[in-house]
Order: sequence, then C-alpha cells, then structure tokens
Amino acid sequence: MDSEQPPNFRPVRDAFRWENVAHQPYKQDGEAPFKDISRQVLFHDDALACELRYFEMDANGYSTLERHEHAHAVMILRGRGQCMVSDEVRDVKQFDLVTIPAWTWHQFRANAAEPFGFLCMVNAKRDRPVLPSEEELSQLRANPAIAAFLDT
Repeated sequence: MDSEQPPNFRPVRDAFRWENVAHQPYKQDGEAPFKDISRQVLFHDDALACELRYFEMDANGYSTLERHEHAHAVMILRGRGQCMVSDEVRDVKQFDLVTIPAWTWHQFRANAAEPFGFLCMVNAKRDRPVLPSEEELSQLRANPAIAAFLDT
C-alpha cells in the first residue's frame, strides 16, 4: 500500500491542524486591525465555487471589523467568544451557526480564557473587505451594545 495519501484525503495532524494544509497569517497585508488570529484554507476548488476556511484566535484575539459583497456561513468549532453581525452582538460557542449576509458589518472576538476557532464558507471568487470609515464607525458606536463590544 502506498504510504502517500491521495490528494483528496488530508488527515487531521493535531487538534485543528491538518496534513498538507498551510497554517497562515490571517491577513497578508496587515492594513486592517486584528489580533492573534490565523487561517487555514481547508477546501479551495473552483468546481465547488466556494472555499472552506478555518480561523483560530488566541484568547482575547479578534478578526477585522469589515463588510463586503459576499456572504459567509460560519460554524463555531472551538471555544467561546462573541460575534457582531450588523447591529447585534451575540455570545457564541462550539457548534453555533452564524450567517453573515452581504454588505453586513461583522467581527469575531475570542473570550479571555481559551482559543476560539470557526469554520467559514465563502465564495471561491470574492471581493475584498471594506473597513469602516470614521463616520461609519461613529454610527456603529451609537449602539451601546456595539460600542461595548468594540471596546472589549
């Protein structure tokens, strides 16, 4: 039996790491604010027309506050945290599902006690994220729940 795995099978290596899946920085350019987060592209195939990614944050880490044309389907896979979608902030935990519609402000934050990871499915071909302007950020902060979330 050949010891090399076929390309359509990649076994788990360690908790939340897979063979032949690169563990990468969250953003390549560093323009957007984020903290202690990494990503792994689990599936990318034009035939699927979508991409499945795994993001993981250290305790107190967070993703970028952003919006874009494409939607997201998210499943929390590890830990606990909070997510902001539009004008709502929710506590989220393992196996919770989050839908992020197109052009909706969103951000994920890990709690202080443990790493936080989630699967995210998006279009394989997608637009670049848009960061909030000072005016948009001020409008978001007018909601006390959003302000408290952003100041955490």
